[in-house]
Amino acid sequence: MARLAQTAGLTDIQQEILSTVRDFVDKEIIPVATELEHRDEYPQDIVDGLKELGLFGLMIPEEYGGLGESLLTYALCVEEIARGWMSVSGIINTHFIVAYMLKQHGTQEQKDHFLPRMAAGEVRGAFSMSEPGLGSDVSAITSKAVKDGDDEYVLNGQKMWLTNGGTSTLVAVLVRSDEGHPEGTPAHKSMTTFLIEKEPGFGEVRPGLTIPGKIDKMGYKGVDTTELIMDGLRIPANRVLGGETGRGFYQMMDGVEVGRVNVAARGCGVAQRAFELGVSYAQQRHTFGKPIAHHQAIQFKLAEMATKVEAAHAMMVNAARKKDTGERNDLEAGMAKYLASEYCKEVVEDAFRIHGGYGFSKEYEIERLYREAPMLLIGEGTAEIQKMIIGRRLLEEYRVQG
Repeated sequence: MARLAQTAGLTDIQQEILSTVRDFVDKEIIPVATELEHRDEYPQDIVDGLKELGLFGLMIPEEYGGLGESLLTYALCVEEIARGWMSVSGIINTHFIVAYMLKQHGTQEQKDHFLPRMAAGEVRGAFSMSEPGLGSDVSAITSKAVKDGDDEYVLNGQKMWLTNGGTSTLVAVLVRSDEGHPEGTPAHKSMTTFLIEKEPGFGEVRPGLTIPGKIDKMGYKGVDTTELIMDGLRIPANRVLGGETGRGFYQMMDGVEVGRVNVAARGCGVAQRAFELGVSYAQQRHTFGKPIAHHQAIQFKLAEMATKVEAAHAMMVNAARKKDTGERNDLEAGMAKYLASEYCKEVVEDAFRIHGGYGFSKEYEIERLYREAPMLLIGEGTAEIQKMIIGRRLLEEYRVQG
């Protein structure tokens, strides 16, 4: 029988890339993931391995030194990596959102300056929208950029939940910029994305920019999640993404659609690993004289888990393919993110239940997955936000005439 979550219609190159990534995950990530996660240790050797494989340039066009692959290829690679350790997929996700935003919206100078180094993994990307009192209400952003002279902006404010905040060297930051936008302009039309270069590490990483220490999290460890504090941070005008203020909200939302496909792919990968752990343990654990896999109750549970894995994978693939056509895919991405994250939580919990008391032990991998899955319910927009997006889009598509 074929393994779960197969994807039809892949090219030979796509299959070769996925096979290489899968081998890397099995040999280099899964054996060390739980130990590194328990220590909350950044997986430098794994990241170096991904760099050697060229994955930091996977979606960056060949003219800039990347592989020029599709979002579908990227999403399937993320699925494989998350199957090994979800935190590693988070390290490359923010990088690719910034690279995608540069590719789609950057000036030619910005593309020439950043993309070749991002493809080589020399520049690591992160992006920042959220703030301490913001949540999902992006229109409530208070961080602000004020123009000073003809060629410089001064940024002030505090950002929150910045993945790769310490290890990144390039951060795309969304702030308010009222310059050129009269009072009363809708909030989403007076936001600008700035490309901020910085040194890796914590503390003051450039004048006016501070990255405090890592936020201690329940799960999703290893990858650094931080705040970002701007206090009189001076940025040249040529680091406004696309060279035009007021476009930041649309640029970020375009990137977030890629991010939502990524989160869906992560949910698929974690769910696949949970199923693998559950079906393996069910065949090894004996009760009442036979493996628990032979009990009907466990077979029903395995059947439900596998069906959810397949359904989430199919929706994720559909969303990625829609984005690759250049069409609007907020409906498909929202559905995929919503379903994959919810199903991931359920599949992980079922695998946890199959393990019984051992699932509560840190010696078993399922314990780590049980702490990781909840992040997917929140990342790139909560389930409630996805439902709002889906509902609005459905009303657009099924609008009653007259």
